[in-house]
Amino acid sequence: QVQLVESGGGLVQPGGSLRLSCAASGIIFSIHAMGWYRQAPGKERELVAHITSVGSTNYADSVKGRFTISRDNTKKMVYLQMNSLKPEDTAVYYCNTRDRVSGGVYWGQGTQVTVSS
Repeated sequence: QVQLVESGGGLVQPGGSLRLSCAASGIIFSIHAMGWYRQAPGKERELVAHITSVGSTNYADSVKGRFTISRDNTKKMVYLQMNSLKPEDTAVYYCNTRDRVSGGVYWGQGTQVTVSS
């Protein structure tokens, strides 16, 4: 079955950086688009960044210029490099994909990112 496992979250001061990682299994990774979402307390889950199977990317306006999504098809990994972090970036961050064969949508368990001094 499809599994997505995030790692790399933690506590960081404003202006700091973190790199999130997501390990995928159970899918032909190279043909699937991948996304990073986040959910802050009391708010809806929102798309942060998305990368297609061929590496095209798009970002939420709130993170453009600060976050970078990338992928390594040989390792079946997707990354989110987060720079110049702000307190409003505090949230649980989730990795996501939609299986092109079954149509199923899959989520990781999430990793907490807290930006605070």
